[in-house]
Amino acid sequence: MKVAVLALDGVFDSGISAVLDVLHTANVLRGRLDGARPPAFDIRTVGVRRRVRSGLGHRIDTEPVTEADDAGLLVLPALMERGPAKLLETVASPAHRTARRVLAEARERRTPLASACTGTFLLAESGVLDGLSATTSWWLAPVFRERYRRVRVEENLMVTTSDGVTTAGAAFGHLDLALAIVAGRSPALADLVRHYLVVDDRASQAGYVIPGALARHDPLVAAFERWVRARIAQPLSVADAARDLGVSERTLQRTLARTLGRSPIRLVQDLRVEQAEHLLRTTDLPLAAVARRVGYESPGPLRALLRRVRA
Repeated sequence: MKVAVLALDGVFDSGISAVLDVLHTANVLRGRLDGARPPAFDIRTVGVRRRVRSGLGHRIDTEPVTEADDAGLLVLPALMERGPAKLLETVASPAHRTARRVLAEARERRTPLASACTGTFLLAESGVLDGLSATTSWWLAPVFRERYRRVRVEENLMVTTSDGVTTAGAAFGHLDLALAIVAGRSPALADLVRHYLVVDDRASQAGYVIPGALARHDPLVAAFERWVRARIAQPLSVADAARDLGVSERTLQRTLARTLGRSPIRLVQDLRVEQAEHLLRTTDLPLAAVARRVGYESPGPLRALLRRVRA
């Protein structure tokens, strides 16, 4: 299968390297499988310019982007832009107009697409994610959800595929993205590559999420987070929180759904799990004592939440 990796100015260095390293490693290791060998990947690094600079200033020579016209997969590594406002400005800028067109035309041809981290913003800006599910860096999910309301954001997932478009999470999710590409050809080969490169199987980003970082994207959500943290060992009521914050319960629920894609109760659970995991890492308290400190009378509900996050 021909795989075109689209390198743009400002590409995330480790992102493009991870994709290329995994695919080339798969080509090397395919001969070590028992039985029939899966076909090799024909890997091309393409660009809208013949020479681009990575985010750290390294030069990357590319083949013409027309090489992607007959590709079996077009992969877009992330852009090295971490600030949400600057990222939105970058993906919508005239500098990436040609890249947006290339992505849109590939979608029209039904060429499978793949991206990770901030690259998913350029996919969305190109319109190719409209009506689909996608994931992105967990800490950028509120910004993504606010701007691209026609996309269903699944920020807890590390990799997700929707109608031929595969997206992955935060920057080192490029490894997971590339392994998913290999697994699409041969699960056994992907497992072999994973072992040689010592990459864990990570189905979820949930264990890495910092709820407070997500909450800061909206003043009401941030105020609710502070309210919960101040009372985390107590029984909590969404109605009481809304009253204390001076809004209706419905407004609080809508704001959390729009910003974080979750309910007030779910954010309370996330904050309790975050505090519980901190106590379990930094103290010798038994689970029952930790559960009481984060608002549970018995350890059972907390144990179930921890299993969900670690799954």
